[in-house]
Amino acid sequence: MADSASGLRIRPATAEDLPAIVAMLADDPLGATRESPDDLAPYAAALERLTNDPHQHVVVAVRADRVVGTLQLTIVPGLSRKGSTRSIIEGVRVHADERGSGLGTQFIEWAIEQSRAENCQLVQLTSDVTRTDAHRFYERLGFTASHVGFKLQL
Repeated sequence: MADSASGLRIRPATAEDLPAIVAMLADDPLGATRESPDDLAPYAAALERLTNDPHQHVVVAVRADRVVGTLQLTIVPGLSRKGSTRSIIEGVRVHADERGSGLGTQFIEWAIEQSRAENCQLVQLTSDVTRTDAHRFYERLGFTASHVGFKLQL
């Protein structure tokens, strides 16, 4: 997808994008404790697995030949909700210089449209309880905090 007015292009992520992607993943208090920008090998292996899975879409937003955002969209076929397919939005990051520019909105709108194109009936995401600004952002885009999420660290 390209938006000529803003100069923004959303395209599949490549191995060359990994330094920028990982830097964005690490650029917040939560990511700083769990990401390792100095060792891209595990990220490269993960990107290869994701790229080979047709249900995974790892994309970057590019403006002026610079990666300024990333997200992962996973398509999940299911039995519940009468055999509905849902999508899960994960790992949404916008470069600090781009926050407030409308990029996040364009990015989530892209994910919603891609979900429709994949015949999804539901789009879902999780957001850490400490990310209150993100919660307001997602609510503004029509998402509702309808469930309580649980995680088990392995």
